[in-house]
Amino acid sequence: MTTHPTLIGGGWQEAPAEAATFSARNPVTGEALPDRYPVSTWDQIESALRAAHEAREALRGQRPEVVAGFLEAYADAIESHAAALVELANLETGLPREPRLTTTELPRTTGQLRQAAAAARDRSWRRATLDTRANIRSVLGPLDGPVVVFGPNNFPYAFNGVSGGDFAAAIAAGNPVIAKANPGHPGTTRLLAELALSALQATSAPPALVQMVYHLQPEDGLRLVSHPLVGATAFTGSRRAGMALKAAADGAGKPIYLEMSSINPVFILPGALEERAAAIARDLFGSCTLGVGQFCTKPGVAVLLDDDQAGAFVAEVAELMASARTGVLLGERTPSECAAAVAALQAHGAEIVTGGVPGEGPGYRFANTLLRVSGDRFLLDAGALQTEVFGPVALLVLARTPEQMAAIARSLEGNLTACLYTHTQGADDGLYERLEPILRQKAGRLLNDKMPTGVAVTPAMNHGGPFPATGHPGFTAVGIPAAMLRFAALHCYDNVRPHRLPPELRNTNPTGAMWRLIDGEWTQSDA
Repeated sequence: MTTHPTLIGGGWQEAPAEAATFSARNPVTGEALPDRYPVSTWDQIESALRAAHEAREALRGQRPEVVAGFLEAYADAIESHAAALVELANLETGLPREPRLTTTELPRTTGQLRQAAAAARDRSWRRATLDTRANIRSVLGPLDGPVVVFGPNNFPYAFNGVSGGDFAAAIAAGNPVIAKANPGHPGTTRLLAELALSALQATSAPPALVQMVYHLQPEDGLRLVSHPLVGATAFTGSRRAGMALKAAADGAGKPIYLEMSSINPVFILPGALEERAAAIARDLFGSCTLGVGQFCTKPGVAVLLDDDQAGAFVAEVAELMASARTGVLLGERTPSECAAAVAALQAHGAEIVTGGVPGEGPGYRFANTLLRVSGDRFLLDAGALQTEVFGPVALLVLARTPEQMAAIARSLEGNLTACLYTHTQGADDGLYERLEPILRQKAGRLLNDKMPTGVAVTPAMNHGGPFPATGHPGFTAVGIPAAMLRFAALHCYDNVRPHRLPPELRNTNPTGAMWRLIDGEWTQSDA
C-alpha cells in the first residue's frame, strides 16, 4: 500500500513516520481505494511557508510572462494527460466521464488557466493610475506572502486547490500558492500537482511557486491561515469550517475569501406559471438534481403563489423527482447530512412531498426530495428554513399573496444567485418591479427566466454575494480579471524617480496595449 509524498519546496517530500494517513473512497461502491495520503505535520507546513516566501522573493522584478508561461504550459500538460485525469476523478468522485469530466469541466479548467495567463500578460488588471501633476502613481501588485487555497469536493479540476479558479487568479496576480487538497479526491490532486511541477520545471518560474498538501489537522489549518508569512486564503466549503478559518484569519489581520452556503432562491411569478408551468417544473427539477444537487448554485428554495396552478406545479415537480434515478453523492457523510438537514426543515414546518430517505443502491445515495411549506410558516422560521442541503433536495414555499412573496424575499440571507421566472409578454412586470430591488441586494448574480446552476467563466461573471454566501460581497471567485483582485495589494509611489518606478507606472506604456488611468482618463497612450 503506497503512501504518497507531498509537494513542498519544488520537490516531493516523504511524510514523517508519525504522520497520520487517509485514503479516498469510491462513492459508487463505498469501498476504500488502496492508495494512502499523509496528513501533513506542522513542520511540513512551515517548510512550505518558508519555501513560498523564497518563491515570492524570487518573483520580485520578474516580468508577467514568467507566470503566464507557467499557466499556459500547465494547461497544455493537463490536456495531454486528460485521459488519466478523467479516470482518477471518476474513480474518486463518481462524477460521469462524459459529459461532466471530459467535455465540460476539464476544458473549463484549462480555459480559465489560459484566461489568467492572458490577463497577466495584458497587465490592465493592475489598474495603473498616474497623477502626473502631483507625481503620485499607484498600481496593484502581488501580496507579501503566498495564497493558501482550500479546494472543495464537488469540482475536482475547476475548483481544485492546485488547478482551479482561485489558484489561477492567485498565480496570475504574481503570488505563490500553497494548495490544500480536498480529501475526497487526493489522487486527482496529486496528478495535477505532478503536472504543475513539470510545467514549473519547463519554465523559469520559481520551483516553489506551487506547493500542495493533502490534508491538515483542524488546528493546523487555523494556524496556517493566520500565519505571519501568509498573504491571503481562499476557501470553498461549509459555513462551519469557513467561519472557523475566518475567525482565525481575522484575528491575525489576514485576508480570507470564503465561498460557503447559498440556497439560490427562485421566484416563479404567476404569469410565468400560467404560461409554461411544465417547462419551469422541468427546469427546476433539472437544476436541483444536476450533479446530484451538489453545486453551490443549486436552487434550494422556490417561491410561488399558493393557488390552483401551484398545486399542479408541486405535483409535476414531485413526479419528476420521484421517477428519476437516484444519483451518487460525493462523500461518505453526505447521505446522513442530507437526512439531518431534511429533518431540520421538517422540524420547522416543512412537509415532505416525495423522497426524504436514503437512496437505493450501492455507495452514497439520497433520494431526490421535494418539500413544501406555507409562506406564513416560512416567515416564522425563515432562518431555519434556509438550511442549505448539499444534495438533490428542494423546498417549495407557497405564499398567500404578492405582498407575502415580497416579505419572503426580504427575509432571505445573502446568496450567490437569485432568479425570477416571469411571463414572456409582460404580465408579471409589476410584481417583478416590486421583487427585483429586494432580490438585487440579496444575491451576487440576478437571473431572469434561467436557472442558476451554470457559472460561465467570463469577465462579467460574479460568483460571489452577500454573507453567508461569501465572506465579502465585493469579490468574485469566477471571472478573470476580477477574481485576481482578491490577491493583490495597492502599491503607491510618491515622487519616486522615473527610472525607479515599475514599468507599468512609467510614462511609456510597457506593452502599448495596457489600459491605464492617466490624469483621470483611461488610455493606452503614453503619459
